[in-house]
Amino acid sequence: MSGRPAKTARSTNAAARAEGLVIAAHGRHYVVAPDGDGALLQCFPRGKKSEVAVGDRVVYELTSVDQGVIVEIGERRNLLYRSDQYKSKLFAANLDQLLIVLATEPHFSEDLLGRALIAAEANTLKPLIVLNKTDVEAALPAARARLEPYRALGYEVLELSIKTQPDAAREILAEHLHDHATLLLGQSGMGKSTLVNLLVPDADVATREISTALNSGRHTTTFTRLYPMSTGGALIDSPGFQEFGLYHLTEGRLERAFPEFRPLLAHCRFYNCHHLHEPGCAILEAIADGRVSPERHALYAQLVHEASQIVR
Repeated sequence: MSGRPAKTARSTNAAARAEGLVIAAHGRHYVVAPDGDGALLQCFPRGKKSEVAVGDRVVYELTSVDQGVIVEIGERRNLLYRSDQYKSKLFAANLDQLLIVLATEPHFSEDLLGRALIAAEANTLKPLIVLNKTDVEAALPAARARLEPYRALGYEVLELSIKTQPDAAREILAEHLHDHATLLLGQSGMGKSTLVNLLVPDADVATREISTALNSGRHTTTFTRLYPMSTGGALIDSPGFQEFGLYHLTEGRLERAFPEFRPLLAHCRFYNCHHLHEPGCAILEAIADGRVSPERHALYAQLVHEASQIVR
C-alpha cells in the first residue's frame, strides 16, 4: 500500500482514513507511524480479535487527534510467530531476515536457537547468528564448539564484542542489515539491547516516544518495536522469551525446515514417511552413518510430538 495520509478532520458521515506502518505492539495497543510527517498514533484493532503485527502496513480511521482504529491490514510477505496448542504470539510481519543474538555467557539455549532457525527456514527468511561477548575469552572456545555444527550446516555466525569493540561490530552488522527488515531474537542477557543502541543511536528517545504513544511508561521494556535505520531497512526488537513453540508448522513444512533433511526426503522408502521409526527412512539412515546429527533429529521428533498434541 502507498499514498499520503487523509486529512485529519472528520466529516459527519465517516471518519477520515489514512495509511501507516505499525512500529510497536503491546497487547491490543499499537503505535502507527502515519505516512508523511504526522505524529505517532495509538491505534486499536476493530473487533475483539487482534491479528495486527509490527511491520504491517495498515489503513486506520482517526477517532481523535492522537488515536485511531485499524480497519485494514495490507498484504503481507510473511508473518513470523510462535505458538503452542493454546495460543500464539506474533513477532513481526514483512521481514527479510532473522538475527539471533547469543553470547559466550550467560549460557545460551541450543533448543531456542534450533527453533529460531527452523522458524526462519519455514518462512524463507535469512538467518544470521551473532555470537556476542567474544571478549570473554575463557568462555569463547566452548561457545564456538557449540556453534560449529550450525556453521557446518551453512549458517553464518558473526563474532562480535559489542561493548569492547563497538566500531568493528557496527561495521560488520551494517554490512548485513542495510536495506533489510531484520527481527532480533534472543534470550535476556545476550546483549540485544546493547546491539540496538549501537545501531540506532536515538533508540532510547524513540522508545520513550513510543511509550508515550502507548500512554504508559511501564511498557518500555515489554513491547515489540521497529526502528527505521539510517542505512535503509529497519531493525525490529522483540522482548526476550524462554519458549519458542512451533505448533502451527505442519509436518511437511517442518521436515523441509531442516536443511540437512531436504536432499534426503525423496529417498525414503515410503512417500508418507514420518522420519521417526519407519523402515527405509533416508534420514534415519543418514543419522546412522553420521551425515545427520542425532541432536537435530531429536529436535525434529520433539517438534512433531508437540504439534500432535490436541487440547481436550
